[in-house]
Amino acid sequence: MSILDHIEFAVGDAEVSRRFYELALAPLDIVRVITLGPERTRTGGTRHGFGKDGYPSLWIHDNEPPGAGTHIAFATRDRAIVDAFHRAALKAGGIDNGPPGVRTHYHEDYYAAYVLDPDGINVEVVCQYHCPD
Repeated sequence: MSILDHIEFAVGDAEVSRRFYELALAPLDIVRVITLGPERTRTGGTRHGFGKDGYPSLWIHDNEPPGAGTHIAFATRDRAIVDAFHRAALKAGGIDNGPPGVRTHYHEDYYAAYVLDPDGINVEVVCQYHCPD
């Protein structure tokens, strides 16, 4: 079981970010599970939940200032998925913040890629151990 249940953060425009995350997270098999309209949210903005197996573990919402320095990392067991995420995220409009590669300053098996989403949030996908080349 993961130690992480869910993550939520504010974005500037829920629809722009929804489109970004739908495309960027497709290589990880993470999909939009649910959308809640403004009448059902604390902030009065739109809220989108993404996840796997029907459980929304990543939430984004608007109508609140995006948080500076927000970072989210998704785990995978395959370096090819790190590469696919990076390509998909750039195609979806993300800004390269570190191409796929080994980050030896963390450890010898830390293979990751970083992309800034439409609000400047640093999104990472990482394969840390026993990842095929």
